[in-house]
Amino acid sequence: MIKPQSILNTPHKSKPKEMDPKTEHKPHCLILPYPSQGHINPMIQFSKRLAHKGITITFAVPQGVLTSSAAGNNIAVETISDGYDSTAARVDADPREHLLSFKTAGTESTTRLIEKLREGGQPVDCVVYDAFMPWGLAVAKSKGLFGAVFFTQTSSVNVIYYNVFKGLLKVPVSEREIVLPGLPPLAVSDLPSFIVDPEKYPGALELLVGQFEGVEDSDFVFVNSVYELEEEANEWMKKSMSVKTIGPAIPSIYLDKRIPHDKSYGLSLFKSDDIYMRWLQQRSPKSVIYVSFGSIAKLEKHEMEELATALKLTGKHFLWVVRSSEVSKLPENFADEASGKGLIVSWCSQLEVLAHEAIGCFVTHCGWNSTLEALSLGVPMVGVPWWSDQATNAKFVMDVWKMGVRAYPNDGGVVGHEELVRCVNCVMEGEGAEEIRENARKWKELAKGAIDEGGSSDRNIQEFVSNTMGGAMSKK
Repeated sequence: MIKPQSILNTPHKSKPKEMDPKTEHKPHCLILPYPSQGHINPMIQFSKRLAHKGITITFAVPQGVLTSSAAGNNIAVETISDGYDSTAARVDADPREHLLSFKTAGTESTTRLIEKLREGGQPVDCVVYDAFMPWGLAVAKSKGLFGAVFFTQTSSVNVIYYNVFKGLLKVPVSEREIVLPGLPPLAVSDLPSFIVDPEKYPGALELLVGQFEGVEDSDFVFVNSVYELEEEANEWMKKSMSVKTIGPAIPSIYLDKRIPHDKSYGLSLFKSDDIYMRWLQQRSPKSVIYVSFGSIAKLEKHEMEELATALKLTGKHFLWVVRSSEVSKLPENFADEASGKGLIVSWCSQLEVLAHEAIGCFVTHCGWNSTLEALSLGVPMVGVPWWSDQATNAKFVMDVWKMGVRAYPNDGGVVGHEELVRCVNCVMEGEGAEEIRENARKWKELAKGAIDEGGSSDRNIQEFVSNTMGGAMSKK
C-alpha cells in the first residue's frame, strides 16, 4: 500500500480569475476528512475548488489509508494519527473505540501538523473538518483559526439527525409517520437505519448525532448538496447554523469543466482497470444496467442470488461491480453463464461509467455520493437501500426528485428478483420511463448550474474564499 506523502504538482499556467494578482500571501486550509472513501472523495473535490480559487491546501489522513496519493491540483497530502498502526487494526476496531482513539490521537497529531506547517513557513488559516470528527473545531479554535465543518450527507438527513441531537425526535422511532420541518412526511422505512434500530448498530447513532457537537460555533457549515435540491431543508437548517451548500463535489470535467484536467477524485482506497470502458463502447445507448453498492455494503449470499437472477431475467446487458471480498457470494458459474450479457468487475471509475451513453439505469444502494453522481450525470436510478441514510436518499429519488424508483423488500426482508425486474423495467421502458429520464435531465442541468460560475454553490465557495483570504491578510 502506498503511503500518503506531500505532493505539489506543477501549478496551472494561468491564475484563476478569482485570485487577486496583488496578493502575495496565499491563505492556507487544512482539510481533515474521515478516512473512508465516501468522505474522502467529496472533501478532495471541495479542496480542488478551493485550490483553483487561490487557497493553499493540505489534505491530512491517517497513515496507510490511501492506495494512491496523487491528489493533484497543488494539494499537499500529509499524515495524522488515529491511534492505529495498520489498516487491518483500523478495520477490525470497534467503531466507538476508533472514534475515541481518533479524537485523542487526531487532536494531538493535527496540532503538531499545524505547528510544523507554521514553522515551515506555511501557516494554516482555516481547518475544514469532517463532521464525523467534531474535535477538529476545538483544534482550530485552540490555534485561533477559522473552523469549518463539512457534512458529506444531505441537508434533509441533517434535519433528521439534528432533531435527534436536540431531543426533538425520540429514538427508536415508534410513530407510523414522521413529520419534521423542511421535509416531506416520512414513513419509518424512509428513516436512517441507525434511528429505526440503533441497537443493531452499536455506536453508529452516537457518531451520526455527534456530528452536531459545537456546530453552531463553526464559522462555516458546508454540505455536499445543491441548494435547489433541498430548499426547505436548507432554509430550516440556516435558522440554527451557517449552512452553505457547495455541491456537487465531483470532478469538474463532469460539470462545469472550469478546473483543468480534473477527471477523477485522485485519492482512492481501491484499484481498477479499464476493461469495462472497452466493453461499454460495444453497447447501444441507454441499454446497459449498471449495478454497484459502493465500497462498504455487504450483501448476504441469498441477496446476491436474487440480484443475479434478476439481471438474467431482464435480458439486458449489465455491468456489475462485485468487490473481491464479495465474489464468493455469487451463484456458482454465474460469471460464465452471464458472460454473453454481463461483465463483472471488482471496481471501476463510477463517474466514467455513469457518464457513458450506454448506461440506461443505475441499480444503487443510494449512498449519497453515488446518488449525487447519478443525479449530476442524469442517470435514472433503481434504489436498493442497505443501511444508514440510504433509505432517506431513495425516498427523495423516487418521490421528491422523481428520477427513479425504490425496490422494496418482501415479507422476509429481502428484495426479490421479481421486484428488481419490475423496477428496472419501470425505469428503462415502462410508461413512466420518459418522465423519469426528463426529470433526470432537469436535475443534471440544475446540478451543473449550481457549481458553475455564479451558481448557488459557487457563490458559497467564493464567499468562504473571500473570508479566508481576508482573515489571512489581516494576520500579516
